[in-house]
Amino acid sequence: MSLESDVLDAIRVKDGSRVSMKVVRADSDEIRIARFLCAAGSHNHCVPVEDVLPDPLDKDNALLIMPYLRRFDDPPFEAVQEVMDFIQQTLEGLCYIHGQRVAHRDCSSMNIMMDGRPLFPNDHHPVHTNATLDSSRRSYHLSRPDHPVKYYFIDFGMSSHFKQGESPYVLGAQGGDQDVPELSNEHSYNAYMLDVFILGHLYEKEFVQNYLGLEFLKPLVAAMTSLQPERRPTAESALGMFHTIHNELNHTQLHWRLRKGDESGAERVVYDTISAAKVGFSLVRGLIGYDLRQNL
Repeated sequence: MSLESDVLDAIRVKDGSRVSMKVVRADSDEIRIARFLCAAGSHNHCVPVEDVLPDPLDKDNALLIMPYLRRFDDPPFEAVQEVMDFIQQTLEGLCYIHGQRVAHRDCSSMNIMMDGRPLFPNDHHPVHTNATLDSSRRSYHLSRPDHPVKYYFIDFGMSSHFKQGESPYVLGAQGGDQDVPELSNEHSYNAYMLDVFILGHLYEKEFVQNYLGLEFLKPLVAAMTSLQPERRPTAESALGMFHTIHNELNHTQLHWRLRKGDESGAERVVYDTISAAKVGFSLVRGLIGYDLRQNL
């Protein structure tokens, strides 16, 4: 699930499923917060904690047992609707976390993963994730639109859980995103607004800067990454902005391919032709499905 040395993959004997084991301090807040956030629900995108075991090698440590996950962008996104689904799920997840009076404080790209099982019906190697289990050839994967995945926030080692009415202002300059303007060990800042910036900055770096045609996301990104924390929207307001943007996109826009900025003219013609065919197919399939439902 991670390249960090304190996270290992393993096979659970009782059911043969692959899991991840993370070594943490037995008395750490990470265990308490991760367990606290584990309530079931479609809008909860916190990695489930399936068990906490004592570390057989160090009595001061514990093993967090979690589902095996893979990077959120592996395999790469291919269509606009896949990006929109990722943004919706992560904003819903952040709303849930903040609603529980928890600030993640490090929800950068390394700490958002996905359950890739729907994309890999024949599984893949746990370390060389683009290879088959026996590493003999490249693994085959399905598409996100036809086989939806769920995204998860992981690693609550830097998170803060606030009591009812407690100020969300914190100190600290650590984290995966060092572009956050307010990070400081001396001047306190709003931990909720920190999360909003980090997530908005992720959308900017991973999507808006990498692909053409995603200009409609710029108002959301600009609001979430305002240099003045007090001017950023809450997670709930950001989700509302997202829904407004999403509702203005038509079927073709949502199903259109993601376009890299460095494509040649010839590549663009070929890829756009393929994308147009896929959009047409999805429209026909949708109409057929609608007619079948109407006749039932």
